[in-house]
Amino acid sequence: QVQLVESGGDLVQPGGSLRLSCAASRANLQFYAVGWFRQAPGKEREGVSCISSIDGNTYYVDSGKGRFTISRDNGKNTVYLQMNSLQPEATAVYYCATYGPTLSSGRRCTLAADNYNSWGQGTQVTVSS
Repeated sequence: QVQLVESGGDLVQPGGSLRLSCAASRANLQFYAVGWFRQAPGKEREGVSCISSIDGNTYYVDSGKGRFTISRDNGKNTVYLQMNSLQPEATAVYYCATYGPTLSSGRRCTLAADNYNSWGQGTQVTVSS
């Protein structure tokens, strides 16, 4: 099973930026779809963005389009989520998760959480003045 460790969460002012990292061990992330999810207090977990295996096709929910960027560094076996123009509603624990492996190209990722079988422990993002 893939082991995932998130980092990069912090307290940031509205309008600020953060880059979250999801470092993997026991597996090569290049062959796994990776998703970022978040869960705010009292709310259900929701998907934020994902990146597919091999080709690195990306997907964002509407709230993140134009402000969030997901990327993968194969050399570091790490996936990043760059978040810009953060607003208080982004306050949540952010989790990365994977499913796979997939050895064929041309796939797209999904943010259906039931597909994911390895999860990290989460990192706290707080947006507040």
